[in-house]
Amino acid sequence: MSQQLFRNTKIYSPVDKGRPCSGMEQGELAHFLRGALLVEDGLIVAAGDEQEVLAVIKTAGETEEINCEGRCMVPGFVDPHTHMCFAALREAEFALRMQGTAYLEILRQGGGILSSVKAVAAASEQELYDNTLGRVMTALRLGTTSMEIKSGYGLDTENELKMLRVIGRVASDTPLDIVATFLGAHAVPERYKSDPDAFVTLLIDEMLPRVKEQGIARFCDVFCETGVFTIEQSRRLLKAAQAMGLGVKIHADEVNDLGGAGLAAELGACSADHLLAAGTANIQAMAQAGVVATLLPATAYSLRKNYARARLMIETNVPVALATDCNPGSSFTESMQFVIGLAVLNMHMTPAEALTGATLNSAYAINMADKVGSLDKGKQADFLLLDGDSPVILAYHAGATSVVDVYKKGQKI
Repeated sequence: MSQQLFRNTKIYSPVDKGRPCSGMEQGELAHFLRGALLVEDGLIVAAGDEQEVLAVIKTAGETEEINCEGRCMVPGFVDPHTHMCFAALREAEFALRMQGTAYLEILRQGGGILSSVKAVAAASEQELYDNTLGRVMTALRLGTTSMEIKSGYGLDTENELKMLRVIGRVASDTPLDIVATFLGAHAVPERYKSDPDAFVTLLIDEMLPRVKEQGIARFCDVFCETGVFTIEQSRRLLKAAQAMGLGVKIHADEVNDLGGAGLAAELGACSADHLLAAGTANIQAMAQAGVVATLLPATAYSLRKNYARARLMIETNVPVALATDCNPGSSFTESMQFVIGLAVLNMHMTPAEALTGATLNSAYAINMADKVGSLDKGKQADFLLLDGDSPVILAYHAGATSVVDVYKKGQKI
C-alpha cells in the first residue's frame, strides 16, 4: 500500500502513556508548529516535526502528499456517553423544564425516559435505525470519529435487544468506531414501580444473559440515582455484568450525592458519568481506583444546573473525559465542539485539558485508547483539520463548527 503524507500542519495531540491523563498531564499536549503525519493502511506511522517525519518515509513505493495548508490538526473526537438510539424528540418536556418543572417530577409523571420507552416500543426497527443513523452521521460531520451508544429506552428484553441490534447495524454501516452499552437499568418500568428489586432480578436473570449471547454490547450501565436504582441494586447488577465479562459504567450522582462515584471506585468501573453532585470523598476514591470521570456539561446547560466540579477532579488526579450525552430529553446535541466550549467557559478547564477530555481520556472511558484518541504511532489515523491556529478555536468559536475536514483511518470523510 502507498503511504500518505499530511504536511504543512500544526499538530496538537495528547500523548498516550498507557493510561488516562490526570492532574497536570491532562493539560499537556504534544504540539508541532511545522508538523506532519505519515499514514499507511489507515494507521499512523509517524507524527511530529515535518523534517523528522520525512526521514521515515519509505524510499520504495509511492507517497501521496496532502497539503494541510497550515491548518491545525487534532485527533478525532471520541464521544464516550450518548443515547443516540431513540425514536422521538421531547420538545414539550423541554418547555416544561424551562417553566421550572424538575426532571424527576417529569419522570414521576410518566415523562422523561418513560416517554422515550413508549416511542421505541412503537417504532419499527428500520425507523429506529434511520433516526439513529441520521444523528450519528451529523456527529461525524462535526468531528466525532468514535462514540459510545447506549440502549435503555426498551426496559424489556426484546426492545433492549432491538436497540442493540440497531446500534450494531449503525456501527457496521458507518465509518465510525461505535461501542454499544446495555442500559436496561435506565429507569424502573411502570409495572415494577412497587417492586424495583424484581426488575433488577429480571435484568440479571433474563436480560443480561440474552445481551451477552447477542454479543453486541461491551458495557453494562445503570442509572444509580434517587428514585431510580439504589446503590445496592446497582451493585447487584454491575457485579453480575462483570461476572459475564462485560465492562461496567455508572450514571452516578447526577441529581443527588447517592454514592454512585464511590461504587464506581469500589467496582473498578471504566467510568462514572455525570457526577454533578458527587461528594469530595468519593471523587478521591475514584482517583485512587483510576476511574475516568465522564462529564456531560451540555446536560448541566440544558437542565440549568450547577456543573460538575471538573477543576477539583483534575486537581485530585481524576482523569476527566467529556461527552455530549446526546439524548431526546436533557441534552439534544451531537456537537463535541459545543461540549468543549462549555467545559472551558463553565467548568474552567483549559482548552488543552478539554481537548484531552474529548479525545484520549474519552477513548479510555470506552476502552478504545489502543486504537484512537491521540496521534500516536500505531493508532488509527483519525484526525480533524480545524480553521484555527490551535485547539483554542474549539472553545473560542461559539455556535458553529471549526472542523474543516474529518479523516477516518486516513480517509477524508
